[in-house]
Amino acid sequence: MANMIRGMAAGLLAGCAASWAMQAFAQMEPVHPRPRQKGGPNGGESAGSSRPREVLKQEGQDEDATVKTAQAVSRKLFEHDLTDDEKQIAAPVVHYAFGSVMGALYGGLAEVMPGLGAGVGLPYGFALWMLGDEIAVPALGLSKGPTDYPVGVHADALSAHLMYGMTTDALRRVLRHVI
Repeated sequence: MANMIRGMAAGLLAGCAASWAMQAFAQMEPVHPRPRQKGGPNGGESAGSSRPREVLKQEGQDEDATVKTAQAVSRKLFEHDLTDDEKQIAAPVVHYAFGSVMGALYGGLAEVMPGLGAGVGLPYGFALWMLGDEIAVPALGLSKGPTDYPVGVHADALSAHLMYGMTTDALRRVLRHVI
């Protein structure tokens, strides 16, 4: 049990750091550029800008799943609608909290299932993308359905989740020797 708690602690820290890496990775130029749209932002720049919020605005959505989650939590727990300034703070909190909890889960599972780390975090990143982005987020009404997005959007999200999985696994392994 002590090993599992240590693994969860290492995974929690690794997941938080990996959330940062994932976000930084997602801000890079997309691997699969979207087609140009006339009259798009900045006089017709690529519709698939590397900025997720810009993609959302181009698709007619104002908020991403982290903002919608923060808003739902605030309404349910505090009966309060978040202001725009509060949303800018709450969305990253949701992102880092989720990434940290998922890292803790991975760290704990890796202690009791040592073979889990054989894929260097890639299967875990894939599972989070599939179960989270592709199934749970749309099912909870936090985004449109998967078929409503171009393949490139899915590929970019998958790439970011694979980055998260690899980073979580690598840092978890290092931290596990320290904790």
